[in-house]
Amino acid sequence: EVQLVESGGGLVQAGGSLRLSCTASGFALRDYHLAWFRQAPGKEREAVSYIGVSDGATYYGDSVKGRFTISRDNAKNTVYLQMNSLGPEDTAVYYCNGRDGLVSSTRTYWGQGTQVTVSS
Repeated sequence: EVQLVESGGGLVQAGGSLRLSCTASGFALRDYHLAWFRQAPGKEREAVSYIGVSDGATYYGDSVKGRFTISRDNAKNTVYLQMNSLGPEDTAVYYCNGRDGLVSSTRTYWGQGTQVTVSS
């Protein structure tokens, strides 16, 4: 079965840290651009971070720049999101996303999401 499974969410106090993991099964993450999105209640889903398939180029949203770090371990078929200095504004469901690195492909996968709650 092809799927992405996130883990690592939970409840943390403001100023704390969490590391999210997203592991793929049924396909190889090394062939995919990877990203983390989040969606807070009543808000649209927003892009948090991205890492490229080949050169490992990264992108961070302005609201998380300097606090979050995305990384990938192709051997473990896993992408991570290290989140530091968390604040209540980071409370959301976090989703990982994989998009096929082939230009001709539109294949995209989403995880089911993991809840992150930051208390003040």
